[in-house]
Amino acid sequence: MQGSKLYVGNLDYSATNEQLEELFSKYGKVSQIDIIPGKGFGFVEMSDSSEAEKAKEELDGSDFMGRTLKVDEARPRRERPKREYRRY
Repeated sequence: MQGSKLYVGNLDYSATNEQLEELFSKYGKVSQIDIIPGKGFGFVEMSDSSEAEKAKEELDGSDFMGRTLKVDEARPRRERPKREYRRY
């Protein structure tokens, strides 16, 4: 694993940053948590890639708040093409 940022999918919509920090801190130091409101996913950044790899291995497919988590290495954000808006 190259990076230390993880994608965390299939989150319960009521999940909080504190709950995710408690869950992931068992595998190392959590640097940052960013839950996307109303989308059911977020990102957790660990202090180094070995901790992130360990958390990914242990938590992918595990149960959290009654849902099966999907944990994977976060991919870089893709650039979206600019849209041209035309008025007719």
